Amino acid sequence: MTDALLPAAPQALEKESDSYFRKGCNPLAQTGRSRLQNQRAALNQQILKAVRMRTGAENLLKVATNQKVREQVRLELSFVNSDLQMLKEELEGLNISVGVYQNTEEAFTVPLIPLGLKETKDVDFSVILKDFILEHYSEDSYLYEDEIADLMDLRQACRTPSRDEAGVELLMSYFIQLGFVESRFFPPTRQMGILFTWYDSFTGVPVSQQNLLLEKASILFNIGALYTQIGTRCNRRTQAGLEGAVDAFQRAAGVLNYLKETFTHTPSYDMSPAMLSVLVKMMLAQAQENVFEKICLPGIRNEFFVLVKVAQEAAKVGEVYQQLHTAMSQAPVKENIPYSWASLACVKAHHYGALAHYFAATLLIDHQLKQGADEDHQEKCLSQLYDHMPEGLTPLATLKNIHQRRQLGKSHVRRAVALHEESVREASLCKKLRNIEVLQEVLSAAHRRSQLKDAQLQEDDDLLDLIEAPDIVSKTEQEVEIILPQFSKVTVTDFFQKLGPLSVFSANKRWTPPRSIHFTAEEGDLGFTLRGNSPVQVHFLDPHCSAALAGAKEGDYIVSIQDVDCKWLTVSEVMRLLKACGQDGVDMKVVSLLDFTSSMHSKCATYSVGMQKTYSMICLAIDDDDKTDKTKKISKKLSFLSWGTNKNRQKSASTLCLPSVGVARPQVKKKLPSPFSLLNSDSSLY
Repeated sequence: MTDALLPAAPQALEKESDSYFRKGCNPLAQTGRSRLQNQRAALNQQILKAVRMRTGAENLLKVATNQKVREQVRLELSFVNSDLQMLKEELEGLNISVGVYQNTEEAFTVPLIPLGLKETKDVDFSVILKDFILEHYSEDSYLYEDEIADLMDLRQACRTPSRDEAGVELLMSYFIQLGFVESRFFPPTRQMGILFTWYDSFTGVPVSQQNLLLEKASILFNIGALYTQIGTRCNRRTQAGLEGAVDAFQRAAGVLNYLKETFTHTPSYDMSPAMLSVLVKMMLAQAQENVFEKICLPGIRNEFFVLVKVAQEAAKVGEVYQQLHTAMSQAPVKENIPYSWASLACVKAHHYGALAHYFAATLLIDHQLKQGADEDHQEKCLSQLYDHMPEGLTPLATLKNIHQRRQLGKSHVRRAVALHEESVREASLCKKLRNIEVLQEVLSAAHRRSQLKDAQLQEDDDLLDLIEAPDIVSKTEQEVEIILPQFSKVTVTDFFQKLGPLSVFSANKRWTPPRSIHFTAEEGDLGFTLRGNSPVQVHFLDPHCSAALAGAKEGDYIVSIQDVDCKWLTVSEVMRLLKACGQDGVDMKVVSLLDFTSSMHSKCATYSVGMQKTYSMICLAIDDDDKTDKTKKISKKLSFLSWGTNKNRQKSASTLCLPSVGVARPQVKKKLPSPFSLLNSDSSLY
């Protein structure tokens, strides 16, 4: 097998003042995977430089009028294109470096294809988020420096996840955290100025966007890629290892399929719907291959019914790889998928198809129908092995006739030899596959075994009784399927929960700055009631009470009382705070929800690479709720916080209800800008 260094041991959970997340692996660890990722990072920078040179040469060619200059530019452009092609081939070589990810204890197994992690550039959230906290939430941004640092540390850790469940949990926690960040800091009406840059894992070309869609999609891709690396790392010489590999590849397929269905307009080629569809097929094919290996692991007994089952399982693996190779050969995937991947899919399709015919030949030649044998069961199994029997043959007659069994078995052997030869030839045509020693050994051994079987059956009159071997029906006892990502099992704490409940304190709502209100209770009656969950709202405000005269309004959200933050407090907890206030009065801060429609743009332009420019209207539906008639007289006897009489305490139980003040804005599905731009900065990645 190819040389590979042992992977770094997963880092233990590091607590740092009750830290919310696990740390990534040491980016300086000299493991085989880290070296591979560092080579990928260096290649990405070279590709970036070459792409910029090509863009500059193309622009110069457009404006140049001097013929000599144009000829010189064309010559330089040809050199740059040649360099880009060579760099792309080097990147393809990294994508087919399967030996680094395989389990080091395996000696004679067909290698599996893992996905490399997408790389990114550093992002500084601090300035933008601090400004937004001060501007939008009217809070001291320096109080959130630790939370912003935690977010940046979490993102940095996601660049070097450990190759186990802890690494998957790390990426998932960041993906969920991005949902909180998007709701709190990314309003739908403007760009925040934070540029996220990710490199295409197949072409090495960077893609940049100023919204979180690219960031979230790339993290999902890396979750799927990490599952593939976990699957290839499993020990396929044990039952538990093979079951883990099947599960990992099914989960990888589920994450990639979720990415395809959720983020449909990502500008990166490796995350296009067509490419993701192929990757899902590849993960399921590899999972099906592991199912076949799990069945063969205890050893294949030379029994009729066992061989029928194994032949159909092998045919199933060959079928899914043939479908995968067909999908890889279609445009536009064909131009971007590594050629070695398509070649390996073709090799495996022929290889497992040959194994199916070899096992079919063995069950026909090595087993004769004896007295007392279960004829009906064998006849049924043989009839289910084919779509149709060869002309002139029937299942029962073939089982009873030694000559027919032998001739049909020899036809299967010859077809197995032919398919093995095709798999060996296909592997020899690809330079990358020729360098994978274990693959060459597996293919050669299987080919020699079929040739030996064919040589044992050679007779002088073989050509006179030639029968065409029918196709074997594919069948499996474990049909693999995608397993959707289970984000709900990952517990994540919102870093910025101090800002308040997300249902109210989010980027798509606007409020007045906090207003300080000092008032006193008259005879134990505050002049208003409370309603809602966190945060609590002012309700049934008496326009003549002390609070109203001090500036309180119907529907105000109470954010603090006596300098105690109330955003997450319930009605009963706020009530206790108000009760605790003495005769000096109550110091309360409130905010009022503003009408958000005035700041909304009527159109949102969406740009996607390789697609036409489209526009989507952001339609706002405003629910005109029935507002409280403020001219109506409000009796002080209905005051929720009047704790002077038992009558008022009894009536307070009916005032709990959800907030109804403000504009209800439906979720609008809109396309966000996706410009394809190139930036220059160092990208050192694990």
